[in-house]
Amino acid sequence: MGNDAGLEMQWAVRAMDHATVHYNLISSVDASRLRLTKIDDKIYEQFRKEFPDLNVAKLDEEDLKSPESKEKWRNFCESFKGEIEDFNMGTLLRLNCEDDYNPDSTTFSVRTQFLAIEIARNKEGHNTCLLTKKQISEINSS
Repeated sequence: MGNDAGLEMQWAVRAMDHATVHYNLISSVDASRLRLTKIDDKIYEQFRKEFPDLNVAKLDEEDLKSPESKEKWRNFCESFKGEIEDFNMGTLLRLNCEDDYNPDSTTFSVRTQFLAIEIARNKEGHNTCLLTKKQISEINSS
């Protein structure tokens, strides 16, 4: 028995809506000052403690989906159960912080994983390039 096509479509629409809102936000403001949750600092601190060398600017899917990574991520995400709403809800994640959401550089993740990576990108200044890109694009189209 397969998954319900209607349910899958609802998830896809919700995930794409979330991705669109997120990208519009991080490309419209200085993302280094942006807070995605009330507990950004806690998420970031624990994330960097458990994943100190993870290159959040440009992820490799193996960083997220290898058997070893999945186990480490599952434990990390479970530690936020009850603190992050919909902590294990499916969402879309950009593999390269310089790219928009597109089929070539987007993967499936869970909400806690998405938040940890995007909070790190914001705090470490990786998402600031999107605002600059948008401003240059707007100047060039004027």
